[in-house]
Amino acid sequence: MKDEEPFLLDDPARLKALTHPMRRLMLRHLKVHGPATSTTLGEVLGAKTGTTSYHLRLLEKYGFVEEVPERSTGRERWWRRAEGPRDMRLPTPGQLAPEDRSVLAAFHRAGMDEDRELFERFPAAYQRDPDWAKASRGMSRMTKEEFEEFFEAYIALLMKYNHRAEDAPPDARPLYIRLFALPADEE
Repeated sequence: MKDEEPFLLDDPARLKALTHPMRRLMLRHLKVHGPATSTTLGEVLGAKTGTTSYHLRLLEKYGFVEEVPERSTGRERWWRRAEGPRDMRLPTPGQLAPEDRSVLAAFHRAGMDEDRELFERFPAAYQRDPDWAKASRGMSRMTKEEFEEFFEAYIALLMKYNHRAEDAPPDARPLYIRLFALPADEE
């Protein structure tokens, strides 16, 4: 699969694996800080090593993390985020069986909970360094086709400026980037 091709995350078991709060925190930590052991993750996230090991094995099962063999020795296993598609898309409810749609809803709720936390952190981040904290709010009128074109251009822009950790310039920092768009006439 080409890196630019969208990957549809339509396997309910994989979606469910990504819905658990501890696994989401672990993936975020690995993405931002790089490889870690289950012990390191436990210390950072306030969890027991057995708990983090369990979640790492589940994330490995679904291809979201992988062991770093060159760093692992004896009982100490190092983990990193698995190389995967950068453009992962969620299915529409109609693309899932009715009994699996609750998993998609839970996935969205977990993501929105994280986004609320990030929005609450924004004012302090902006106060500390406005060059690295930016926000945009607006309203636009678009047709469905124009909105689809806008969304695809937004994803292409993210992909254009998104460096993998190993390819990033020395002064690059990890950034949380969010775009929300929803009808304003349904309030």
